[in-house]
Formats: sequence, C-alpha cells, structure tokens
Amino acid sequence: MRQHKIGAEAWCRARAETRHHGPMNGTPAHRHGVWTHEHHHHGAHRHARLPFRSKTPGDDHGHVHGHGHTHGRVDPSIIRSRAGVRAVAISLGILAATAALQVVVFISSGSVALLADLIHNTGDALTALPLGAAFLLRSRRAERWSGYAVVVMILVSALVAAYEAVDRLIDPRKLDHLWALAAAGVVGFIGNELAAQVRLRAGRRLDSPALMADGAHARVDGYVSLGVVASAGVVAAGWEAGDPIIGLAITAVILRITWQAWRTVRADHDDHDHAH
Repeated sequence: MRQHKIGAEAWCRARAETRHHGPMNGTPAHRHGVWTHEHHHHGAHRHARLPFRSKTPGDDHGHVHGHGHTHGRVDPSIIRSRAGVRAVAISLGILAATAALQVVVFISSGSVALLADLIHNTGDALTALPLGAAFLLRSRRAERWSGYAVVVMILVSALVAAYEAVDRLIDPRKLDHLWALAAAGVVGFIGNELAAQVRLRAGRRLDSPALMADGAHARVDGYVSLGVVASAGVVAAGWEAGDPIIGLAITAVILRITWQAWRTVRADHDDHDHAH
C-alpha cells in the first residue's frame, strides 16, 4: 500500500510539473500504465517501482505496423472465408434435413425409384465439401477448380436424366407408390431450392462464381425432384408415357443451367488470368 501511495504521489507531482513547466529539460514524456513522467530514454523500458512497460504518446492509436499486423481491423479474406464456409454449412444442413425427410417417406413406401433419387441427391450435396474446404483455406485457386468440379457434376446429372428418360421410352416401366414419389419430390424441391437460394445469394455477395455454380447445382436437383412430382401426377392420370417425356424436358433445362454455370466459372478464370 505504501509503495502504491508513493507511486501515486509521484505521478501527481509529475503531472503538475508538466502542466506548469512543460517537459523537464526537454525530455520526452511517456507512460508506465497510469504513471506519467519524463526522462531521457531509448525505446520501451521498465522501472523497478513501476509494473508497466513504457509507452510514448501515440502508441495507442489505430495504425498498421511494419511488422505485419493491424489493430482494430480484420483481414477481408478472413471475413470472406467465414461467410463462404457459413453459406456452405447452412445449405448442407438444409439438404441433410431434406434427405432425412425423404428417408422417412422411403421407409413408409419402400419405393426403389425413391431410393435411387435419394442416393443421387445425397451424392450431389457432397460436392459442396471441396468448395467449403477452399473457403476454409482462403484459396481462390482451389475455389475456381471446385467451381469446375461442380459444373462437371451438373453435366453428369443431365446425362443421367437423359439416359433414364430414353431407357423408359424404350423399355416402359410402371411406377408404383405414386403418393410417396410425389411427397418426396415436393420435399426435395423445397429443400434444394432453399439451399440454392443460400448459395446463390452468398455467391453474389462474395463474388464467388464457384458458389453460384453450386447454387445452380442445388437448383438442378430441385428441378429433378419437381419432375418426379410431375411424373407421379401424369402417371396417376393414366398417361404413363408422360414420365420419360418429362424426364427429357428436365434434361434440357439441366443442360441450359450447365452452360450458364460453365460461362460464369470460365469468365472468372479468364478475369484472373488477365489480372496476372
């Protein structure tokens, strides 16, 4: 207590002298915590009586140091990385909930067609993982290549849809559990469209063509699920040939989305090459 009292008195005397007489002998003023005094010094230092390392006036203002860090600012790449990972995680959560609801419908119906669609949608949802890793690593290059991978997966979805549609035209098969297919299709469309909105909005906000392409991919899966609903409806109405025809129409939509996603990702790649 006595040392603290002496230190406080010394600080008060130093403040009073500074106010009335200015710095002592032209020596620079500096602080040790709450204690301020003047004497010749070279850089930061410490006194035995005072517990804090010295600071000169101006040391506390927000500024950028030459030794590689900033005070009061966050690197924009970190903010972008966190936002990208958050968008991918939210959309994956939505798709996981969608898949869980479709599993409930599958258990109730036992539809083989529904199981195939469920496996396809689950596999497509996992393509977001490399993109999430690219955001986590803050790698623009990995992000661009993830965009190309997403475009390839959209094209694969189109080819699979086209193959199944042609196969059913050549070898018609009767659809069963129509109510289950329709219910699962509605759930799939809503879930995929919500995930697409999350990714597309984040992609535009973060200027990420890869994330926008992944949003288009989720939208493609939503259209496939919507096609399942339409197929169940026309087959229930007695037009069994309508199922593969709807499949071909969805294939055309997916191919268009594939082309748009390719142009988006490719334009970003070309802009990056020109910048370097």
